[in-house]
Parts: sequence; C-alpha cells; structure tokens
Amino acid sequence: MFELKQRATFEQVIKKSRFLALALPVSCDEEAKAALAAHSDADANHNCWAWRIGPAYRFFDDGEPSGTAGKPILAALDGQRIDKVLVIVTRWFGGILLGSGGLVRAYGGTAAACLRSASLIEVKPTIKAMVSLDFSDLARVKARLESVPDLTIAQEQFTATGADLVLRLPEAAAQSVAQMVADLTSGRAELTVE
Repeated sequence: MFELKQRATFEQVIKKSRFLALALPVSCDEEAKAALAAHSDADANHNCWAWRIGPAYRFFDDGEPSGTAGKPILAALDGQRIDKVLVIVTRWFGGILLGSGGLVRAYGGTAAACLRSASLIEVKPTIKAMVSLDFSDLARVKARLESVPDLTIAQEQFTATGADLVLRLPEAAAQSVAQMVADLTSGRAELTVE
C-alpha cells in the first residue's frame, strides 16, 4: 500500500476537451470534503472525483453519464494501491463527444497518469506487541530486536525482575520476531500481539 507524499497534477487534452487531474493526500472524509470544496473549478464543465481512506471510499460523476468518471478514477487509485488520497479530474468540454468508453478511458487514464507521476511513500501495516523479559535476557533480545527492519521499541518499563517492552513491528514480521524471542530466551519469554 502507498500514500502520497505531496499533491500531484497531470493535464492532457483529449479530442479538444481539457482534463486536469489533482491528487491530494487526505486523512479523513472531512478533509476530503474540504479539499473538494477548495479545489473544484466552478468554471469547468465537470469536477469528477474519487477518494479512498482505508476501507472507506466515495466517487462522483458530476453530470457525466453514470459510471464513466468517478468509478474509473477510483479504479486508478485501487489499481496503484494508493490510500488516503483524493483525486479530482476537472474537464473543460471541447465540443466533441467522447462516448461512454472514451469518458472512462479519459477520466481513468488522466487519474492514473497523475498518480504514476506522484511521489509516493510505501506504507507497511504494523502491529503492536509486548514482551516481558528477565534481566538475563534483556540486553541480548533488545540488541536483536533493534536489528529488525522497521521495528521500534515504543516503550520500556522496568520491573523487579526485568523489563516489559512494547513494540511496533511490521505485521509480516510478527511470526519471525515471536520465534526469535522464544529462541533467544529458551522459551522463557513470549511475544504477545495486542
């Protein structure tokens, strides 16, 4: 999954109609609605859009035939696995009808080209986990945990016999990290996922 680092734009002319795509990072639907209000062009014929934030999504054809604008824009977002993004494709009509297939290609293609040119950040799903360690295991386990890519020790709370560690780690690494902790402590410590 990816997210936008910053806004991106892409413009093209298709059969005398001008299409301008604007991709914006958004974190909630209120932010998406505010961005729509701020960036829609009242002088344009159509301001079609789609956004995705996690499992939630919305799209709008703004007067174009149903399914020819918003859905293709959403398909471009999903096809490139981009989350927390709003894409607005604004059209200024050039006098030549594109037909349903032409509109789908124009809106979806403009959105996809905009997203391909955007600067992206890869987002890896993370989980929170906890492990209680004896003092005899603490230094060795911490050293190995710190060598795991994208793992952070979010909290370290000392106890009478050792320490409780709260970890943020990539979801894909959870099983291997749990096995590593068990192996390093000869089964005395166990990683528990919250």
